[in-house]
Amino acid sequence: MKSRALFILALASSANAFVPRPRVNSNTFRVSQSSNAATDIEEVTVAIEEVTVAAGKGSRSKEKILKEPNLWEYNFGLQDPKIPLPHGIVKDVSLPEKFTVTEEQIRTLERDGVVHIKGVFDEEWVDYLRKATTHQVDEPHFWAFAGTASKLYDYIQRNIWQTNSAFARFYYHSAMGHVLAQCGRTDEIRVSTDLLMVNPNKGFKWHQDNQNGPITWEEGLRFWITMDETPKDYGAPVYLKGSHFNKVVDDQAVFVDIEEKGLEDYKDELLEFRTMPGDMLIWHPRTIHKVDGPSDGIWDSYRRVLGGTVAKAKSVYHDKRGSGGVLSDLGRHGLEDGNDLKSSFFPVVYPNFDKEEAKDRDSGKVGRNPVDIVTKIGGIATKASGERFNSFFKVLGSR
Repeated sequence: MKSRALFILALASSANAFVPRPRVNSNTFRVSQSSNAATDIEEVTVAIEEVTVAAGKGSRSKEKILKEPNLWEYNFGLQDPKIPLPHGIVKDVSLPEKFTVTEEQIRTLERDGVVHIKGVFDEEWVDYLRKATTHQVDEPHFWAFAGTASKLYDYIQRNIWQTNSAFARFYYHSAMGHVLAQCGRTDEIRVSTDLLMVNPNKGFKWHQDNQNGPITWEEGLRFWITMDETPKDYGAPVYLKGSHFNKVVDDQAVFVDIEEKGLEDYKDELLEFRTMPGDMLIWHPRTIHKVDGPSDGIWDSYRRVLGGTVAKAKSVYHDKRGSGGVLSDLGRHGLEDGNDLKSSFFPVVYPNFDKEEAKDRDSGKVGRNPVDIVTKIGGIATKASGERFNSFFKVLGSR
């Protein structure tokens, strides 16, 4: 019980992380990457492998590409990698970029519950996100500390935009908001919650997403932005086609037993997506899906994803205290149940970012609050909500 409480607290604090320093077989040598240089970590890995082979060492044993950080390596407060924006974009001045989505793609999302949109972000944007991610895992934030204990991902941090300015600027200036607005047939997009995810070690069995921030299923859209090619044997998300229409899975459930009565029409309709760098996956929060990690839990390559949930226009704030959904809403924003979802804690990114909201973020006004963490998480201790939260633990597993 004690370990479960610790794990819940970890998730609440926006657990995230294993701190990376790329490493090689001890029979060769090690290379540590400087966060200041923010060189694409894949270049380092390739160079290491080339030297290893050249030295006549042959193939190396499979080894994790990232290692856990030492306690003293964690950072607090705001972080700014100072990575130049692509395409000549002027920080906090240039308007967001655009990317046109077809009507067929929108209808696919509405019908199937998920759509794969290829090539939304070009090489420059992918390089920008990779550098921002490299900096983050090399300089892990305290809110990622719980991820080390959970072992769910090599690095995972919720609300990364609040602490790392590079990701906030990506939302402000990229075409992400425009793509999601088209897919949701809405004229406004706000970030409800987000996640930086690097290498899902254990994988997640069949589940539906309930960490969507303080909004309902219909008010939100889930998104993934991929930075790497998905391995052919694991790591590709798989969805049950049309399962967002199901009427049998409880709203509070995370784990889903696809053999459950009422899911017969969905369990054999599998949609698997091997995403490439710059692609987006967009799905309804209720769509049932899974991700398989490597069978041995060891990633010797990268699968870096920026994902989360956005809120459509006219969304309202829903106080989710007493349920697991509260874990993605731990800021002291002052909103009450039923209020319009308009706050610097849930920044607008389409049709344009709000400069005052951006100032609040840059000044440190936006973030988690210890008082709110205690009061909001307190509701999870009840028996009913505890039983619901148990569903989360059933999701863990590589297959």
